[in-house]
Amino acid sequence: MLLNPIQKRILVAASVLLWCTTALAQTTTRTTPAQPILRYDSVHHPVVGYRGMVVSQRGIASHVGAQVLESGGNAVDAAVAVGFALAVVLPRAGNLGGGGFMMIHTADGDVSVAVDFREMAPAAAHRDIYLDDAGEVDREAIRYSHRASGVPGTVAGLVHALNRYGTLPLATVMAPAIKLAEEGFELGYDTASAIVRREERLRRHPYTESLFFHADKTPYQAGEQFRLPDLALTLQQIAANGADGFYRGNVAKLIVAEMQRGDGLITMTDLDNYRVVERLPVSGTYNGYRVLSMPPPSSGGIHLIQILNVLEYFPLDELGANSAESLHIMAEAMKYAYADRSEYLGDPDFYPVPVNWLTDKRYASEIAAKIKPRKARPSTEIAPGRLPAPESEDTTHYSVIDAEGNAVAVTYTLNFSFGSGVSVPGAGFLLNNEMDDFSAKPGVANAFGLLGKEANAVQAGKRPLSAMTPTIVLREGKPYLVTGSPGGSRIITTVLQHIVNVLEFEMNVAVANHAPRIHHQWYPDKLIYESGVSPDTVSLLESYGHNVARTNTMGSVQAIIFDGLRYQGSADPRRPNAGVAVAIR
Repeated sequence: MLLNPIQKRILVAASVLLWCTTALAQTTTRTTPAQPILRYDSVHHPVVGYRGMVVSQRGIASHVGAQVLESGGNAVDAAVAVGFALAVVLPRAGNLGGGGFMMIHTADGDVSVAVDFREMAPAAAHRDIYLDDAGEVDREAIRYSHRASGVPGTVAGLVHALNRYGTLPLATVMAPAIKLAEEGFELGYDTASAIVRREERLRRHPYTESLFFHADKTPYQAGEQFRLPDLALTLQQIAANGADGFYRGNVAKLIVAEMQRGDGLITMTDLDNYRVVERLPVSGTYNGYRVLSMPPPSSGGIHLIQILNVLEYFPLDELGANSAESLHIMAEAMKYAYADRSEYLGDPDFYPVPVNWLTDKRYASEIAAKIKPRKARPSTEIAPGRLPAPESEDTTHYSVIDAEGNAVAVTYTLNFSFGSGVSVPGAGFLLNNEMDDFSAKPGVANAFGLLGKEANAVQAGKRPLSAMTPTIVLREGKPYLVTGSPGGSRIITTVLQHIVNVLEFEMNVAVANHAPRIHHQWYPDKLIYESGVSPDTVSLLESYGHNVARTNTMGSVQAIIFDGLRYQGSADPRRPNAGVAVAIR
């Protein structure tokens, strides 16, 4: 495989960093054996002597998960602990007021389950609720108002997973999050800079402003001690009463009072009626590996497998990683997947999503036949496939695996960074703006430029379509790769490229994470690329007919490889303060 100079620098940097962190981690093991090992970026560790690995977008939260593993908890226990910890230390994406998905695969192979705790539309929601008098989408209402929030699912989802698949009491796994909220923690650069970037939205609401700004109205800075005492009280009520501590009782009353103050939609009945759903994962194969990912209402798993099916028809290994020809083929396959997303994806409880057809390798062969080497097809010439008859950028992901081989992949979100900007006075948490993930009007793009139709129309009790793609890859029936990413509409393509880098190009987990990424979502007709892609490669892609546009970074993959002999963990360097933690026996 020929590498351009930029690619060589990336690979060398990743390899050196991996070697250094391995050596440092081994030293830490000898000198401080009582503490979980925490490293920022990448760690290799042999299986012997370790209880598992946690990778998340906040090193503090990874450390919490590793401590739970050390105390005898399994991967689900650790995942729930990390979820609550991120609600404290990553408030712009970790959350109690949002929702998400959890993929679980048990070590004995008896259980592979997709836990759906996506937000639900309140009972007052209806198809035209976000249209103004002229019949156009009211962007303010659907993105930044109290009406932008669906019924949160995070608390119900985490508690459900723990009750069904965990081993430790809820109060035990929540104790670290409560302590962080009460006593405070050092604010990371990532959150501090996000506060400044979203200052206008956060200052709209006095209580939200009080959470993220000092009394003199200056924003909290990186390195300052940051406390959330109201959130600690909310967490304590959940720890004592389970999901009832959030959906019923005082916290629920605080949520509804804020909804009423701002003409929001969520009622006590909506909170009481929220339900977690367990679904069968979407399953496919790639190069002999079994890929398990999130089914609808996520579009992520379906289109991840759909694109992987298409890629199997092309000799990517011969074309080379991040070569113009391999990137061209990926981009073309992405276009067809996102076109199908606009037509066929929605909440399966309300719309018959044709999962089997979309993930069928025969359908992939039809798409592959339409992809021409070195010639881009304009998006105007691509339409959703014909069904045979009948048949965030600011999300966060984390991955956990324990010594027994139980694996968990979790992606959850508020949608935008800091969600709608509306928070619950007295409860200490932000609310989501996930109603924007519905198709408020057919053919009108949402905030991420994604198009949708009837399958994803607004409807009471419905869950909005998502791109979140928590994924577990099996090798010979056992978890091999646990991965996922935030990134809004770019989540699917980010996870796709990480998997292809590992399974096709045989990169280790860190090198796969450092490799530059591309994205195409059909409309707008642009091939977006990270600055690490070679200028020569970009020129070739332009010559193939692609409309290219550069972006800074895409996604934040938090991934683990477990080959039975050692753990490999990598926290994506694209967002600061992420970390890998290893639990010691």
